[in-house]
Amino acid sequence: MKTMRKIAAITAAALTLGTTAQAANIVEIAAGDERFSTLVAAVSAAGLAETLSGPGPFTVYAPLNDAFDALPAGTVETLLKPENKGDLTNVLLYHVDDRKLTAEGIPAGSNYFKPVLASERLCITKGASGVSIADGTGETANVVVANIMADNGVIHVIDKVLLPGTRPACH
Repeated sequence: MKTMRKIAAITAAALTLGTTAQAANIVEIAAGDERFSTLVAAVSAAGLAETLSGPGPFTVYAPLNDAFDALPAGTVETLLKPENKGDLTNVLLYHVDDRKLTAEGIPAGSNYFKPVLASERLCITKGASGVSIADGTGETANVVVANIMADNGVIHVIDKVLLPGTRPACH
């Protein structure tokens, strides 16, 4: 995991070099926050940094490093191998919506949302206690920080890596 964090730090430095005084995009914000170093390393390994730095709009459900650390031992390292780029890309795209969806824009109750990984669905529930996201494993991530605004979308920080699978029960 230390090697990944080192790769992430180098990637973050490379991604932020040459930026202008404009507002930061999603990748620049993530690269500037050590809590997302594993996510930044994964986005870079999947070749998605340029896309997520583009005009968007995007909503990214961004797992914290602790969320990646909670995966079974070796999972992240396996996904980062070049031969697993397709699987890594699918996992990452499951965290991206091609709209700018602020917490205020999420309707109350439980609703299906379609991430960029087109064949899959997420169940996002908004209630008095906040926003949670059920993934293809049936487990739930909690939004721990909402509405980090970027010039190309919004980031919602989550406490679990979302994994594709079967359609979660939503109603």
